[in-house]
Amino acid sequence: MSQSARFGSNTAFIYYPKQAVFGRTLPKNKIYEHSGANTRLKDLFVEQVEQIVWQYKLAPETINLPARPGVPELQIFSIQLKTSELNLDVLRCIDGAVQFPIIFELSFDGRTKVIAAYKRPNELDTSRWVISDYFTTAWFPSDCERAAMPLALDLGGLYEQMLHRLIPTPARPRESLADLVVRVELVEAKLREVEKAASRLAKEKQFNRKVEINAHLRLLKKELEELTGSESA
Repeated sequence: MSQSARFGSNTAFIYYPKQAVFGRTLPKNKIYEHSGANTRLKDLFVEQVEQIVWQYKLAPETINLPARPGVPELQIFSIQLKTSELNLDVLRCIDGAVQFPIIFELSFDGRTKVIAAYKRPNELDTSRWVISDYFTTAWFPSDCERAAMPLALDLGGLYEQMLHRLIPTPARPRESLADLVVRVELVEAKLREVEKAASRLAKEKQFNRKVEINAHLRLLKKELEELTGSESA
């Protein structure tokens, strides 16, 4: 799958309660119109997406959990794909068009994966949403065993637990979900820096430049260790 997606475990496959079934097919053109999608994005929907179904609606009236600011409801969207690859801009477009946090289940050729970004209202403009990188499971058989829905006191707590199952990096003690997501994104950026420096080192012929790049690479690796450690510095 792609650009900026991290792998979580199969515990992200959840058995949702029957009373939360919504089962409404969403026309792709409605999403285009709402989001102002350009021609390239429309083409991606046409080429890669077969059908979008608003599968479950997790809300106070369906699962008896109170809303929380930023998480008034939690939606589960099932997307049947035409290809095993889905450009993440398609998910960003849907996330931008729907004013609720969404957990996506993508299906293709008898396999399914769960994917979601951490989505929260912009503090300066609550009509806009801040959307993180996407976190995903690997592909699993579509009929794989599903876990019970996590226990939570409210919809915000449920959303956080569901995202933790998708994020491969464990949270540090007392680390909020928002802080964890920021740290995971910093780790991604630092990994890219390490890869670039290692590539430069492999290509460099001059000894003194090799020493210089190697010192920089060691520093980057140390910074990466600090970011991935279980305790904050």
